[in-house]
Amino acid sequence: MSVRVLVVDDQRLVREGIASLLGIQPGIAVVGTAATGREAIERTLALGPDVVLMDVRMPEMDGVDAVAVLRRRAPACRVVMLTTFDDEEYVVQALRAGAAGYLLKDLPAAELAESVRLAHAGVTQLDDTAARHVAAALSAHPASAEVLTSRETEVLRMVATGATNREIATRLYLSEGTVKNHISRILARLGLRDRTQAAIYARDRGLI
Repeated sequence: MSVRVLVVDDQRLVREGIASLLGIQPGIAVVGTAATGREAIERTLALGPDVVLMDVRMPEMDGVDAVAVLRRRAPACRVVMLTTFDDEEYVVQALRAGAAGYLLKDLPAAELAESVRLAHAGVTQLDDTAARHVAAALSAHPASAEVLTSRETEVLRMVATGATNREIATRLYLSEGTVKNHISRILARLGLRDRTQAAIYARDRGLI
């Protein structure tokens, strides 16, 4: 089945262009567009998209605030920020609000479509610049598993002790699939390559 996508951008030409380009990509079905954060919430609740591509700066309600609302009201929907703004503050705020990724608008259509598919599969997508900002924020605030949720920090600690996905799932009463998704998000948000780097990261920052 195709991944259902809602495109949110306050510039009509941009959102219609993104919607048109995505609409012809295999495995993608654009179900609608929205021009503001408030409209994005309304249309998400009405249309039930799998993934929302959300601009950051918009009138009425910006993208970060809209993400926070959607995480509460449509938790199954994955929201990926798609913007021209690569400021560290926007990146960190968006991830803390619950965004499933942060991408810049200069992506080729095929890469954007693949990012949408990966987001739907539970893999957090970060532009290289966004990943560097996350790394800088973590360096400035070493304890800052603030970028991670409390559950992700818990999973990271267990990864660092050498626990397998099955062991983590058993101890935290989660499915193995959920544990895999948590680990994918942890690696993406911290700019790490694998479990070994995650374990080193956790030890260096005194998380275990």
